[in-house]
Amino acid sequence: MAAGSPKESRQGPTKDFSMNVQIKPNDLAAFWMPFSANRQFKKAPRLFVEAKGVHYVTNDGRRVLDGTSGLWCVNAGHCRPKIIEAIKQQVETLDFAGAFQMGHTRAFEAANRLISIAPKGFEHVFFTNSGSESVETALKMAIAYHRAKGNGTKVRLIGRERGYHGVNFGGTSVGGIGGNRKMFGTLVGGVDHLRHTHDLSRNAFTRGEPEHGAELADDLERLVALHDASTIAAVIVEPVACSTGVLIPPKGYLKRLEAICRKHDILLIADEVITAFGRLGTAFGSDYFGISPDLITTAKAITNGTIPMGAVFVKSHIHDAFMNGPEWMIDFFHGYTYSGHPMACAAAIGTLDTFAEEGLLTRAAELAPYWGERVHALKGLPHVIDVRNIGLIGAVEFEPDPAQPGKRAYDRFVQAFEQGLLVRQTGDIIALSPPLIISKDEIDQLFDIFSKVLKNAS
Repeated sequence: MAAGSPKESRQGPTKDFSMNVQIKPNDLAAFWMPFSANRQFKKAPRLFVEAKGVHYVTNDGRRVLDGTSGLWCVNAGHCRPKIIEAIKQQVETLDFAGAFQMGHTRAFEAANRLISIAPKGFEHVFFTNSGSESVETALKMAIAYHRAKGNGTKVRLIGRERGYHGVNFGGTSVGGIGGNRKMFGTLVGGVDHLRHTHDLSRNAFTRGEPEHGAELADDLERLVALHDASTIAAVIVEPVACSTGVLIPPKGYLKRLEAICRKHDILLIADEVITAFGRLGTAFGSDYFGISPDLITTAKAITNGTIPMGAVFVKSHIHDAFMNGPEWMIDFFHGYTYSGHPMACAAAIGTLDTFAEEGLLTRAAELAPYWGERVHALKGLPHVIDVRNIGLIGAVEFEPDPAQPGKRAYDRFVQAFEQGLLVRQTGDIIALSPPLIISKDEIDQLFDIFSKVLKNAS
């Protein structure tokens, strides 16, 4: 055998894997699917092979209307030309460059483009690769900020019951969805939770923000009295708690919570992984509700779901607190190999171009009245105990079956898919959040299918 042959090295012959491995490209066992009933799925898989606009195409050739924007992320619709072209050009030019003590121009361009649409006061962006990483980053920033300001006792983090902040240790700890927590034990210590705002007894079938419940923000005062403000670094809440089933904050609740945070020198983190980039008809959910948090976490629609990416938006007073040591020293000991990845930055720029050219950051505001009428027309259908909407988001809550929690909504999710509609099931709730490019005719198609499913379901 000739020297340098791939079959031989200085250590002796090597195994030729290409000849012996039995590849099974369509076998389902190898992929342990996230947040899935794996055994049930693999008995009756639901597989997509294409996507365009507001539709998926299944492996058996059926068109399925995307009623969930992929997973709350494909706000501009699927396979958009500017995003595709931006990624193609980038991978042909610069495939990777790290951000540790080095940089590339796309990262700075993307950051400046993002800041240009951010709420007032946000002048810095820290790139991550997902919503979970954005949350983890923001929590660490909050604690480190207080230490940099000489308040080293401020280490406690406050989340909210039924909140969702990703799946890493910090995010799971401040999250308040029981099923996401109980499998993993204590997680991060020193975390506490505000009460959630969901109140069917007073707010069922509300259109938009509920009238009742702003006083629930005062629960933070209870936690301050319990733990003392000198120990609390930050409060993190979603402007709209979407992953838990679309819990819309009562009128005035978020402003009241913000005021209490200011009173006690507690940072307010708005988790906008879902509500940023047009979902409510404004660039950010913070704009919609008129609040000014200290940190905003984002991901999902930042690249329209095409390349994983997240970003934490940071106000100057947070950023500048870290800029006090020697210039040659690292100022924040945190980051990821793929922070500001060139292709993710290109995808973000292509996404922002698409948003701007088509007016997608505000389009939900135009569609919201029509959308709301169609959502609330579901009232009175079998087992429906609540319907709620805000922006281009809707939710239907079903009377739970005590013997099979979540089964009623799960069955309707499967039946909707079989009828050509993708919806999102969480517990006994179905959530709806189509791409922002959806037309009124397509909204009608969505609700015609879904109404039929609800009428015919047992």
